[in-house]
Amino acid sequence: MSASARQPSQAALRLSVQFADTSHRTLLPRALLLRWVRAALRVGPELAEPGAALHRPVEPHQITLRFVDAQEGRALNQAYRGKENATNVLTFDYSHWPVQADVALCSPVVEREALAQHKPLLAHYAHLIVHGMLHAQGWDHQTEREAQEMERREVAVLQRFGISDPYAQGSDMRAG
Repeated sequence: MSASARQPSQAALRLSVQFADTSHRTLLPRALLLRWVRAALRVGPELAEPGAALHRPVEPHQITLRFVDAQEGRALNQAYRGKENATNVLTFDYSHWPVQADVALCSPVVEREALAQHKPLLAHYAHLIVHGMLHAQGWDHQTEREAQEMERREVAVLQRFGISDPYAQGSDMRAG
């Protein structure tokens, strides 16, 4: 298949994984992170016209997943969102297609949320990485309609990995 005829999910991917906080490094092998990112990329950009991604020249997606400690998470959230606390995931998107983004995950917050919500830590990481990757493609949850559509897509991706719906009745596993 020629590069110009590739499906969105088949575009080349340059994934950088950075563990500034190494507490979950052994739990999150690169191969697993790569699977979650690729699955999320199959959703495609939010504002794309049907088939648009098929006709664009394919450049590699360039994504950085950075796992940070509470101090860096707080500093990032303060600098970019004006909030004093660390949050679970922040996405810095530079291009929706091909995707160019940095996704910062605050390991202590992710772990604390998983424990409080009685969710497996890996499932929570998968959810937040998928959530961040959808933001990187232009998806958002500013309105109820947007939130429902984004959540529907997240759930579909997570189900491919046998991960239950984080938004199901009784679940308080919300991504920020």
